[in-house]
Amino acid sequence: MQRPSWEPRTDHADDPPPQANGHANGHAPSTPSTPSSSISQSDPDNPLAAISLNAFVLGATLNSSLLITIYLAYNGNPLWRLPFFLASLSLFHFLEYYTTARYNPTAAGVNAFLLSQNGWAYNVAHTTAFLECGLHWYFYPGYELLSDSLRLPWLVLGFIMLVVGQTTRTTAMAHAGSNFNHLVQSKKKEGHELVTDGVYAWLRHPSYFGFFWWGLGTQVVLGNGICLVAYTIALWRFFKHRIEKEEHFLVHFFRYDYLRYRERTRIGIPFL
Repeated sequence: MQRPSWEPRTDHADDPPPQANGHANGHAPSTPSTPSSSISQSDPDNPLAAISLNAFVLGATLNSSLLITIYLAYNGNPLWRLPFFLASLSLFHFLEYYTTARYNPTAAGVNAFLLSQNGWAYNVAHTTAFLECGLHWYFYPGYELLSDSLRLPWLVLGFIMLVVGQTTRTTAMAHAGSNFNHLVQSKKKEGHELVTDGVYAWLRHPSYFGFFWWGLGTQVVLGNGICLVAYTIALWRFFKHRIEKEEHFLVHFFRYDYLRYRERTRIGIPFL
């Protein structure tokens, strides 16, 4: 059985997602940025300084956001969703680096945090989501798109999407190991093999699957109607383009092995 997967790579990042993540039979999607993106630039003379600073800020943001989330939720304030969103973003970006450092250490540079490599679309997407949620719950706290009977199930669905998406993406990165790359690979590097076991036995782009549903889950939890639709369209279009490009290289790299693998697996994103 063939082992770790491919990662097409272009030396320039492709279309950044609005909100995000690539994967190993390819790579991880570029993802929207977080509050700490301003400190993610690497010092060429001492990259470890930038890495440690990013990790510290992400950890501090995660912990403080969770505490505020618990406080607001306990007091019945619907604005708990905002710090929860911030905590979700902080955890996502930390896990991007940690998983890379743990399972693909040679690629564990400061850019592995994916904090500032995703372009303006990522920043706009998350800023818009934050604003929609804040304005909605601050000015119209009593207005609900869903009935009382559907409100809790909808929120639970959002949490499930977040957990499943994050878990799938992180698992895919760990399983692919050194074959995982955040950029689409246009040339097959020595040692690259097609991963067809583990989570890749069912999904051929598990990190894309994970990021897609994680991104939509954030909007479900926030209660954002407009951004949920916008995220769905933007992410679907991004991954459609990315997967088509990536699979072009995969077929070139692995020939009939990949064609047979593609026939028995799915992507897990609707209509792709």
